[in-house]
Formats: sequence, structure tokens, C-alpha cells
Amino acid sequence: MTNNTATKPYILVLYYSRYGATEKMAQLIGRGVESVGTLEARLRTVPAVSPNTAASAPAIPEQGAIYCTEDDLRNCAGLVIGSPTRFGNMAAALKYFLDNTGSLWVSGALIDKPVGVFTSTSSLHGGQETTLLTMVLPLLHHGMIYCGIPYSEAALNSTTSGGTPYGASHHAGADGKNPITETEKALCLAQGKRIATIALKLATVT
Repeated sequence: MTNNTATKPYILVLYYSRYGATEKMAQLIGRGVESVGTLEARLRTVPAVSPNTAASAPAIPEQGAIYCTEDDLRNCAGLVIGSPTRFGNMAAALKYFLDNTGSLWVSGALIDKPVGVFTSTSSLHGGQETTLLTMVLPLLHHGMIYCGIPYSEAALNSTTSGGTPYGASHHAGADGKNPITETEKALCLAQGKRIATIALKLATVT
């Protein structure tokens, strides 16, 4: 996985993480992408926002993935996007980023590219599925092709924590310290692999 601007065709794994759980999921999804062997996983994040929606983070993050640019999104072969839940929806920082992608919508840059979503919640029934479904709405407006996780993935039937057919999820616990379970891990890997495989089948990579 890379945080630089390599020229190899890539799947963009874009996320916002407050306490680290969503970031760990992004890394696992990136491993799933690269297990296909043809595509790179490009991990990117977005800056936090202040109450008046102006960027409130430094221009360069102190650690972790670098901030996503419009070109990162424009040139990807596929996208997997993740956020912690915020009252059953994505975090404001990620929504703010997506709200500013109008030029990509006008140009149709994302049409027919596969997209998947993932999330982390503090409580087991704290809005995992609504977050996933509402997160994908702006990407459908972009013309992307929504790809969930099929029930052929055994972990989807055996998980007792996170994991949905709408996308990977993780139950982080009230203190955010629950480790990612083996079934949650398996579904993250499977989701990354599926998005990469579908991107190749859709011939979005030359």
C-alpha cells in the first residue's frame, strides 16, 4: 500500500478515522485490494472540520495517510470509502469532502467505477447499516457502481460483531478499543479483493 503518487493503477481507499478503528479497517481493505496482484491500494484520508465547516487540520497530517486530492479520486480505478458512524450517517469531514466534488460530477469522471463502503461504530446496533447506505448515496449520483459483500463470504454468516452485506463494519465498543475480530477482518479483506476484481472486470484499468 502506498501514500505517494505512484503511477500504477489503483483502488482509492478513502477514510476518516477519529480513534483509529476505521483506519485499521482501511489498511485491511487495502491488503485485500493488493491480494489481487494487479492493482495498488492508495490510502487517503480527509482533514477534520470545525463547527463552521472550515478545515481545521494542518495541511499535512502528522501521521497516517495523507489527505485526498481531487486527482486521487478522479484517476482511481475504484473506490472504497469509510467513516465512523455519526447518528446513522457518515462523519462531517467526509461529507464535506464529497460535497466539494461537483467538478467530478459535471465531468462524469467516476461513472461506471465500482465503489464500496465501510464503517465502525461504538455500539453493535449504532447505525452501521444506515451509515453504509447513506454514505453511498452521493457516489450513486456520481454514477458509480455500488458493490456490497455477497453471502458467499462465510464470515458474513458467522460474525457476531460487525459485518453486513452492504459493506464491512466493526463494533469498536464504547471506548473504541475493541480489536477487529477475525470475521470482521475477513470481511474487510474480502471487500478490498472484490472491489479490485470488479474494477478489472469492468475494464477501468488499461
